[in-house]
Amino acid sequence: MTVELFDITDARRLEEALAIRLRVFVDEQGVPLELEIDEHDRDDLGAVHVLIRESGEPRVAIGTGRFYVLGGDAVQIGRMAVLPEARGRGAGAAILEVLAAEARRLGFAVARLDAQAHAADFYRKFGFADGGERHWDAGILHQPMSRVL
Repeated sequence: MTVELFDITDARRLEEALAIRLRVFVDEQGVPLELEIDEHDRDDLGAVHVLIRESGEPRVAIGTGRFYVLGGDAVQIGRMAVLPEARGRGAGAAILEVLAAEARRLGFAVARLDAQAHAADFYRKFGFADGGERHWDAGILHQPMSRVL
């Protein structure tokens, strides 16, 4: 797998990332389109996005994620999605590790995220701890989590 970090000025990569997110979140999970694409995809030049591509040719994008600055020394990781046919091969782990490493490189000390409740154990494997009350977002139960970078 290969990893590509980018920002919203890279229209081609952003289009690929949004296509993955729409397939996973909107088509598969039923998240309303108007909730999926937000200001961090449209206006936030500080948001860091990532694409994971399969090795070989063509290098097809199979997963994506992003983080944006919360303020102070913290970032919010989110919109992590891996295509159904590519799950179970380490793409999610690669996305999370790359985003955490980039946030740390940029000087941030804390990463927060709202894990879909069914995926919370995945994030716990990477040092994230529960950090608040579960809540519903777009019809999906989420668990706030955080970790020191």
